[in-house]
Order: sequence, then C-alpha cells, then structure tokens
Amino acid sequence: KNKRKNELNSMQFQSKIIIIFSIALFMAGCKKNYVVNEKQHILFQYEYVNHAWGYNHEGFFIDDEGNIMTYKNPEGWNFHDKNYNLTENQLDENISRCTKSDIKISKDEMARFSSHIDNIASSKVTAMKNVAADAGTSVFICYNFAEESGIYKGFLIKMEGDFSCENLNFYSKKVSLWLKEINNNLSKKQNASSS
Repeated sequence: KNKRKNELNSMQFQSKIIIIFSIALFMAGCKKNYVVNEKQHILFQYEYVNHAWGYNHEGFFIDDEGNIMTYKNPEGWNFHDKNYNLTENQLDENISRCTKSDIKISKDEMARFSSHIDNIASSKVTAMKNVAADAGTSVFICYNFAEESGIYKGFLIKMEGDFSCENLNFYSKKVSLWLKEINNNLSKKQNASSS
C-alpha cells in the first residue's frame, strides 16, 4: 500500500514539474521581444536611387522603437556593400543625416513584421532582371546585427524599378508591401506639408 502511495505521489510530483516547465516555456515563447539582437537598433530600410534626369536618393530606416528616420539626397552617405551590409559606425553616420518622422509604428505592428526577419534572412533571392530604364531602383532591406563583428547584415526583401528581384520567403511580399505603404504615407505627408 505504501509503495503504491509513493508511486502515486511521485507521479503527481512529476506531473506538476511537467506542467510548470510547460508554462515556463509557453511564457518564454510569448515574450514580445522583436529585436533580433539586444544591441540591434535598426530593423528595416527602404531606399530609392535614380541617376536619370538628375540625381535622386531618398528613403527611410525603421528602428527598434518604431521610429522612422527619413533622408533625401544626404551628403556623405555610406552606401551598403553588394551584400547590403553596413558597419555599425557607417549606419550611425547615416542615421545622423536623417530626420525623425512624426509617424511612429506601434509595438504590435513592429512585433508582427520584425518577427519575419529571421525567415527572410535565411531565404534565397531570385535572379536580378533588367526590366526598365530610367526608373531608378527601390530596395527593401531588413537587418540582423552581428554583435561580434559590428556589422548590420542586410537581407534583400525586394528590389524594383530598373532592376527587379525578390526574396523567395513567404513573408517577403507582406513585409515589402508594408514598407511600400509606409513610404506612400510619408510621401503623402510630405506633399501635404509642401502645398
């Protein structure tokens, strides 16, 4: 009888441990930390460059707090390398040449879209095609910060304009449409303020 009682108590204790462990795992999974790395401040970038009919270079960055920093024809700009990478110092210099927009992205929206960065970063990109001339090129980029090297590793979400290609990840279209919508809202706001 005692042996049966001990086995029953042991099973109840194990069940409690499993339940507590499951709750702890569930709570850890529910944490709304959308920053890929604690020291990462910039998550997304939209950039447009056109050399036809005069030079035009504009775009924006989105930081970990949902702030949008815009730029238009900045001087002394650090362009990303062919792999879309920038050092932390280069990015900081670029941000210092930006203007903080009064549009801010909510924490929920940031969490929803930044949760796709890892998936996009691990996906392939289609081959680049020349599809137009004199239209310029828009790129949509997400970043992962590699703390050990101090590099913001950029990952192409989509490129359109004179050249086009896109990330094959399921979420890339959703993220590029979101960035395009932000750009449209910024343009509308700028046009309204200049009229």
